[in-house]
Amino acid sequence: MKFDTPAGTNPIDQMKVVGKATTRIEGPLKTTGQAPYAYEHHHAVANQAYGVVIGSAIAKGRISAMDLSAAEAAPGVLAIVTAANAGKLGKGKYNTAKLLAGPDVQHYHQAVALVVAQTLEQAQAAAQLVEVRYERAEGVFDLAASHESGVESKEQMADTLHGDFEAAFAAAPVQLDATYTTPDQAHAMMEPMASMAAWEGDKLTLWTSNQMIDWSVTDLATTLGVPKENVRLISPYIGGGFGGKLFIRSDALLAALGARMARRPVKVALARPLIFNNCTHRPATIQRIRIGATADGKITAIAHEGWSGDLPGGKLELAAQPSKLLYAGENRRVTMRLSTLDLPEGNAMRAPGETPGMMALEIAMDEMAEKLQLDPVEFRLRNDTQVDPVNPQRSFSQRRLIECLRTGVEHFGWDRRNEQPGTRREGRWLIGMGMAVAFRNNLTVKSGARVRLNEQGIVTVETDMTDIGTGSYTIIAQTAAEMMGVTLDNVVVRLGDSSYPVSAGSGGQFGGNCSTAGVYAACVKLREAVAQRLGVPLGDAVFADGEVHSGDKRIPLRNAAQAGELVAEDSIEFAELSKKYQQSTFGAHFVEVAVDSATGETRVRRMLAVCSAGRIINPTSARSQVIGAMTMGVGAALMEELAVDKRLGYFVNHDLAGYEVPVHADIPHQEVIFLDEPDPVSSPMKAKGVGELGICGVSAAIANAIYNATGIRVRDYPITLDKMLDKLPQMI
Repeated sequence: MKFDTPAGTNPIDQMKVVGKATTRIEGPLKTTGQAPYAYEHHHAVANQAYGVVIGSAIAKGRISAMDLSAAEAAPGVLAIVTAANAGKLGKGKYNTAKLLAGPDVQHYHQAVALVVAQTLEQAQAAAQLVEVRYERAEGVFDLAASHESGVESKEQMADTLHGDFEAAFAAAPVQLDATYTTPDQAHAMMEPMASMAAWEGDKLTLWTSNQMIDWSVTDLATTLGVPKENVRLISPYIGGGFGGKLFIRSDALLAALGARMARRPVKVALARPLIFNNCTHRPATIQRIRIGATADGKITAIAHEGWSGDLPGGKLELAAQPSKLLYAGENRRVTMRLSTLDLPEGNAMRAPGETPGMMALEIAMDEMAEKLQLDPVEFRLRNDTQVDPVNPQRSFSQRRLIECLRTGVEHFGWDRRNEQPGTRREGRWLIGMGMAVAFRNNLTVKSGARVRLNEQGIVTVETDMTDIGTGSYTIIAQTAAEMMGVTLDNVVVRLGDSSYPVSAGSGGQFGGNCSTAGVYAACVKLREAVAQRLGVPLGDAVFADGEVHSGDKRIPLRNAAQAGELVAEDSIEFAELSKKYQQSTFGAHFVEVAVDSATGETRVRRMLAVCSAGRIINPTSARSQVIGAMTMGVGAALMEELAVDKRLGYFVNHDLAGYEVPVHADIPHQEVIFLDEPDPVSSPMKAKGVGELGICGVSAAIANAIYNATGIRVRDYPITLDKMLDKLPQMI
């Protein structure tokens, strides 16, 4: 189904099921332990063996020798996979580094071998007996020292140069020129990377934890050098991903290689200390922001220049991207540069680009508001735009940022904020409020589904869409129920299997809108088949209450399948919409903090997110997504940082003991308000993504609240005690 014009009325607009707060249909399976995660398919195949991955002990260099003799002789060992015996391996589209090192090593903890044994304990013991000798080479591990050597990467984001920034900035009566940094961060999802592989002849089945089924089938087939149709990937339940599971990793490839060599199914789970360096992470950034404005607060010039690093051939962190679209201004310079580093691979993490970019931009906006002696909200209101600032002929399909800001001001009690920093106290605590805008583009991706109707009137949906804890099962069921006029009890949803039609997958916050639109398209086909089977005009048919209504007729839906199951399949394709409209999501975050005047300890006391993201398909799961994202924003603001050993090139705190993330005690009252207004341009669902919008801007809102509380402006995340202690105001 082509979708290239704004949708009018459609069956989704009945809103009998869609748009209603609904608990997760798979919730009982998860809470009772019946939902199998990647390592838990214990009964899928018999005779399972276990693999343990060995990671490189150096960050850059070569493997000069590997002695496997002691490990091969150890009890229970079935096989040891290395680059020397794995056969010729290709390289997938989405992997910057090879997933099996040898002889060259590209980063610390890159996999160098897999030991397969009859039990996990035997594999762990034997892995300790593998002796690897290395020739270490000099590497580059410091972004700050190398960022000036960064190069433009046009494949990902060409420079945006509009107007004459330098002249406009020089002429601006009020100016800001500041540099901000964000650190490397880890996904730290609950479920580790894990896979189980089984071969049947030349056909591979892989049970794994993966967000993008079709991408990964393609990459795995390419790497193994086998036809894509010979690879089946199954991933029905995923314990979090945040972008870290968009691509196959070493657990998947090595499970497949180990199973082929051992001639039996093999399970592989990456130990938590291995994940942080072996897998992808959010790369650090350096961002210089310059803003010039008139005395009355109108931006005339804005420049956002960013640097990030990655392995050779790697990707930019598009942190400067929000400044292309978010605020008005005639003269604009937006650039990103990529430095070559020998750290583990940098790649997508929840709202890549916008998350670190808004961490900097929204502090800069606050600093500029202060220079202008304007309220931070008022400054943003004065610089709203309803069109793409660089391409004014293209308007936003929907942009309700002003309403988000004004709703937040009223609901949060922004009028109680003291304009003068460091003046509100409660005993030893300094109290402050901060805010920031939320912004994330709404991407549209082709997505397909298959829908079945059986003689009991049960509607079954099949799509390779995944559920990474986001509620995909439920919103897909709601879509099918609305389209076919049945209750949720009469819908079965099957996800995460490459034998099903290809969906958008879970990433970029496009999964919810696009996958449900694909289900919508398949249901349109099924409705046609039902009407034809029942002999009623499709134009007159109303699907409701488990029946098909046509004139005076009331025919049970199940009757259409009495002569045999009906099956329909289709995809949604978005044609030229992105050229006609700029599709984005918007919001506003408001935060109140308390900072201990003696120690600098920061406690977040309350948080509010106001979100404009089109139709909210399921308010319950959407709220869950947003408060989870807000929580990650707290972590990014106050604690999350992968500490780089700049001599040896690895992340030192590579486990959940050393890498701090927020816990329940860190998170206060959180409130979410949705401006639930359908966007007819986005899809037939009239929805947009929301799961990543919730993190964008949160960290800056906290930083701005800390400044309001203390008068201390910290531009280098995370905002830890050492960056504040010597600057805290003296107790009166």
